[in-house]
Amino acid sequence: MSNFENTTQSMGAFSQADDLKKRIIYTLFILVIYRFGTYIPIPGIDPSSLKEIVGGNERSLLGMFNVFAGGAVQRMAIFALGIMPYISASIIVQLLTGVTEYFKNLKNQGEFGRKKITQYTRYGTVILAFVQGYGVAVSLENSQGIVLDPGLYFRFVTTITLLTGTVFLMWLGEQITSRGVGNGISLIIFSGIVAEIPRALASTFELGRTGALSSLVIIGVIVLLLIAIYFIVFVERAQRRVIIQYPKRQVGNKMYGGESSYLPLRVNTAGVIPAIFASALLLLPITLSNFSSDSNSFIIGITSLLGQGKPLYMLIYAGGIVFFSFFYTSIIFNPNETAENLRKHGGFIPGIRPGERTAFFINDLLIKLTTIGSTYLVIICLMPEVLIANYPIPFYLGGTSLLIVVVVGMDTINQIQTRLMSVQYQSLIKKTKFTK
Repeated sequence: MSNFENTTQSMGAFSQADDLKKRIIYTLFILVIYRFGTYIPIPGIDPSSLKEIVGGNERSLLGMFNVFAGGAVQRMAIFALGIMPYISASIIVQLLTGVTEYFKNLKNQGEFGRKKITQYTRYGTVILAFVQGYGVAVSLENSQGIVLDPGLYFRFVTTITLLTGTVFLMWLGEQITSRGVGNGISLIIFSGIVAEIPRALASTFELGRTGALSSLVIIGVIVLLLIAIYFIVFVERAQRRVIIQYPKRQVGNKMYGGESSYLPLRVNTAGVIPAIFASALLLLPITLSNFSSDSNSFIIGITSLLGQGKPLYMLIYAGGIVFFSFFYTSIIFNPNETAENLRKHGGFIPGIRPGERTAFFINDLLIKLTTIGSTYLVIICLMPEVLIANYPIPFYLGGTSLLIVVVVGMDTINQIQTRLMSVQYQSLIKKTKFTK
């Protein structure tokens, strides 16, 4: 079938997919609300002084924070904390799921356990958002000229405003996941980055016009971005297909079974989660430093070492990506459960004994694939960071931003295509019944 015929069928299915249209419109509506909130400033802030201070720290961890908040930090909007407290709470809950019996049991309790884990994640989000919101309020007061009327009232209003903004964002993300298309939390981060990319490109070209960046460097960055996009798409689609054989069985005078299938193992099973979690880990010093007014304190000293291209920054970032790649993969894919399910259904891997040997084989293969996947994530996330450290290239063109945009975009498109295929299948069933 030609690409034109495929496109025609997809368009025809889309015209009949009323539920999908409503989901897409609902998702876009939620994202518009989110973007609108990134422009509503916190009360009691001098915008001009804030812009001057944030502008001078765009190349620090504050710049990364601003990326994940969709530019809300530089405007100190009600969504300035973004969705990062939720991500941090998710990290803590996921770690507890891997090391404590209580959370392990919850994970194995099906839908009830999942709801309970989600509830604990929400509680953690509220606590972390409150702590980070108060830290931001203290930090703003410690910065000369930003707060118009500092004091206890300002801290209270700022803390509650930022806490409410994060909780509202968490709710918006959950609404997208349940009633829209795609993963809501990922799409909120995605939309924030995408919305700021035009401004980042404009500032890059302006640097070229003024001579701060040479034309050769700008062309090189664009070429590098295109190569990185191709590399990301290639690896994210890459699979190791393990052949699964099913034995033949005789029922009466007929033979059934004997067919073969395959178990698809993605090269990057964890997706974009390791990069997001590692970034959240790097943002922790910002939260801690907000509580200190002493510029010589240990925490602020550590924060200064975590600048773009600094060895400590690169080491922690790479280590976090590798750790979360293996950790998250172990949570979402259990080789023992997979081997047991194959055994129950009579399936086996040719040349591998069913049961424990199959689980060992799958686990060994998964370790190799995760090693390749984590290496790919480190390359994608850190190589552009080196360029950003040496050239005045905006954070929004960094490796992590690019990875999130491409992977989340691919996942959302895949969900849309899956729903379109479901509509086509239902339409085919109706036509078959009508023909009969």
